[in-house]
Amino acid sequence: MNLRQALTFLTVAELGTVSKAALRLRVAQPALSRQIIGLEQELGLRLFDRVGRRLLLTGEGEQLIAGCRLLLSSASSLKEQAQLLREGDTGVLKIAGSPQHIESVLSQFLHRYAKRYPRVEVRIREGTGNEILTMLERGEIHLGQNLLHAVKLSEQHFGSLPLGSVELLAACHPSMPLGPQTTIEVADLAEFPLLLMDSGFGFRRAFDAAARMAGLKPAIAFESRNPHTLLALAEAGHGIAIVPSQLQCQRYELRIVGLTHRRRVLQEPLTISWDKRRPLPRFATDYCAMLAEHMRETFPITRPTEPTSANTKGKHRFRAQRAARKMRRLRN
Repeated sequence: MNLRQALTFLTVAELGTVSKAALRLRVAQPALSRQIIGLEQELGLRLFDRVGRRLLLTGEGEQLIAGCRLLLSSASSLKEQAQLLREGDTGVLKIAGSPQHIESVLSQFLHRYAKRYPRVEVRIREGTGNEILTMLERGEIHLGQNLLHAVKLSEQHFGSLPLGSVELLAACHPSMPLGPQTTIEVADLAEFPLLLMDSGFGFRRAFDAAARMAGLKPAIAFESRNPHTLLALAEAGHGIAIVPSQLQCQRYELRIVGLTHRRRVLQEPLTISWDKRRPLPRFATDYCAMLAEHMRETFPITRPTEPTSANTKGKHRFRAQRAARKMRRLRN
């Protein structure tokens, strides 16, 4: 199997049709079909089952996919290594992170990094924990930011550097009756409608794990991939948003409290990870060290607020109670 055959095989497997694969690879459909047939004959295996217009991997084809990806990744690594030898501190750094990491951390950090490596082009992709892991496995990015326990990283294949910890926070309209403290037990959220991030995000899975430990069955009012959607709904009195302490919340009129379980602050370690099977350029390893230093200086970005005064609470209590009643009616 040569590199062209490996790329053809992988593309057809991912897209499921010859026509889509031909468009991506800019190859005529008949030529691409002949490549697949030729590869099957060369290997002596049927790689695809034809179901209508779709091509589905056979069991033998499934077992060859991982090796095919590794072959292409190795070839890409050799090209990148040659480029690094030619250009030194010039190149492209491909990274991925969660929406809140990009907004609250990278928006400021990239200026700092650019002063050290002005000739490095940083390309950013956004994703959930599992999406970022997939990008790393496919060699689509050099570095991926994630919660340490959000995805299962193989220690044999992946390296990582700790970036500090992110705390779990509850954000709500100041009139919500959360009590006078700057923290609240997860179990005490049972009576409130909750605004949660999509289940694909590691932060959401961290909250779900905390809820299970506390015996809480969350009353979920809304889920979103955009944490600022949750903050806007919380500000309007529609529930309590569960957000990470790395999210910028200053522009909203909200009360912020920390989440605890048995009086212990709930937090999750952050890391930045890479595939050890691919060589990292020096500007990528320096990126990790510089990012860790930046986050030590700036975290947490959002902290619990002091309890709102009784007068302000009274001013807004009716709106919050009305929203809570509406949410209970919808759930029932």
